[in-house]
Amino acid sequence: MSEHINEDDKNLCPLALLMDELKHDDIANRVEAMKKLDTIALALGPERTREELIPFLSEVAQDDEDEVFAVLAEELGKFVPLVGGPEYATILLPTLEILAATEETLVREKALDSLNVVANELSVEQLLNSFVPLLDRLANADWFSSKVSACGMFKVVVGRAKDDTLRKNLLALYLQLVQDDTPMVRRAAAKHLPSIIDQLRLNPGVSSDDDWESISNMFQKVISDNQDSVKFLAVESLIAILKFFSAKNDQSHSKALVNYAVKLSKDEAWRVRYMVAEKYEELAEEVSKSGDGLLDELLEPFLNLCKDNESDVRKVIAEHFAGYCKYIKKDYSLYELKIFPAMYQLSCDEVDTVRAALASTITNMSPLLLKESVTEEFIPIVLNMLKDNSSDVRLNIIAGLKHVNNVVPIDVLSESLLPAVNELAKDINWRVRMAVIEYLPVLAEQLGVNFFNENLIDLCMSLLWDPVYAVRNATVTIFTKLTDIFGSDWCRDEIISKLLDMDPQLLQNFIYRFTLLSTLRELSASVNSQVTIDKILPFVTKLAEDEVPNIKFNVAKSYLIICQNLSIKKEKELAKIMENTIIPSLEKLCQDEDIDVRYFANGNLEKCQEMLKSA
Repeated sequence: MSEHINEDDKNLCPLALLMDELKHDDIANRVEAMKKLDTIALALGPERTREELIPFLSEVAQDDEDEVFAVLAEELGKFVPLVGGPEYATILLPTLEILAATEETLVREKALDSLNVVANELSVEQLLNSFVPLLDRLANADWFSSKVSACGMFKVVVGRAKDDTLRKNLLALYLQLVQDDTPMVRRAAAKHLPSIIDQLRLNPGVSSDDDWESISNMFQKVISDNQDSVKFLAVESLIAILKFFSAKNDQSHSKALVNYAVKLSKDEAWRVRYMVAEKYEELAEEVSKSGDGLLDELLEPFLNLCKDNESDVRKVIAEHFAGYCKYIKKDYSLYELKIFPAMYQLSCDEVDTVRAALASTITNMSPLLLKESVTEEFIPIVLNMLKDNSSDVRLNIIAGLKHVNNVVPIDVLSESLLPAVNELAKDINWRVRMAVIEYLPVLAEQLGVNFFNENLIDLCMSLLWDPVYAVRNATVTIFTKLTDIFGSDWCRDEIISKLLDMDPQLLQNFIYRFTLLSTLRELSASVNSQVTIDKILPFVTKLAEDEVPNIKFNVAKSYLIICQNLSIKKEKELAKIMENTIIPSLEKLCQDEDIDVRYFANGNLEKCQEMLKSA
């Protein structure tokens, strides 16, 4: 290709520049060159892109590194408009076919995505004449990589194949892939089978009874595969089939499909049971549409999964505990005899992650419960989990307390809640302490101002002085949220006044002064103007005399924020405050010996003076 480029025009030819960059020894440079393909195509125009750039890229696709191939495969998916539109899109297929056959998984996946993007732009005639033959070549290739890519291309064609013969042939070809000797190919075929079923559901005019005989054969092959990594994918296919018949309002197959779900839940391979547990809520949702009491048949498998000998299976079913229960009937004896014993067993599981998973969903159970079962069965489990040794369990329960407020009396809950919160606030892991802070507004809304002031305000204040900055900063943010809940007067009396009355010995520490300044600055946005003027501004002005430069230039920043907040609240005395207090203090800071203090003071002085002019 380089022979056709005049040396004199080389500096003007984007393709020549690309060729030079792709000869670079450094892979990173070649990757960056590939990322410029769309720019180069725009410079060349559609005709030269088709005649020069695409043939050149076909050569590149046969001799380079996987990193370069991956970028090329991704970029070609954007090329339909660059080659002149859908009319010329088939010119992209040969290069993508080469990339789809490579051994590197990432390259194949990028090529497959681009092939499907291009295919969606093709006309039916182009699909038949160009895309289907390409699909056939990949599906019948000797090497597994080509077949794996082919599995992901059928969904584009099946949904548009209105010709019964073509669709029959395509499904027969896919059945061939489902039965392939190579597990990797069978796994890819099982993975993409749900998308083919979905296409038949979303395009009801293109499916027939023969198609469903083929789909049934494929599903039977997947569910009976001797490889766990293939068989566990049958669960998603089962859900797709349930959705298909639900959309058709056809319940004739429901019984058999539920039997398959039960069979998979008992499979000897834990991966298969894990996938059933992961999809149990979806299964229940689809089965619930079938009627005829079939949903009842999922109860025993559910309870068995809760007792599974693999902790990973128990963990994932615990995550979907409430999600499944919302589909079963509210029957007191059913809950008493079946559901609560299973819940209790999971809440006492020997593995922390299982208990934490249940804790993340158990509070969602509250709307599903009958009132008579709450006091005797539900509350003891929740209270017991609030005392759990694992901080994750306790945190997850606290995070979901808003869901149980309507069913659990707060005076009962608080007996176990307060010790758990206090313990978590002292946890050695700072992320746990920060998580507690983030839940305080939720507790504040539930418990009310009196309870909060009596039991949690001191805890909240103590976290403001945490040794980790992220915890201190999160506490400041929570103060503003609490002020939104309880009001400006509460913030003045319970937060600001207490902060300003701190022991002077503590304020000798730079960190304390800086934290206090940051807190008051943020609270100026939440409290009313009078609190800002009477309480916050005098303290900030006092800190303008601080000996630490970091404090002083943060005072300069705080002045502007306070002015902006007072302006938003339309404070009538703003101009007077700025003239008498803020601007003189900033002018003094502008003369400070520290360059950073002078820089921030000058910048904020100019902004405050502009505000004063418009005040």
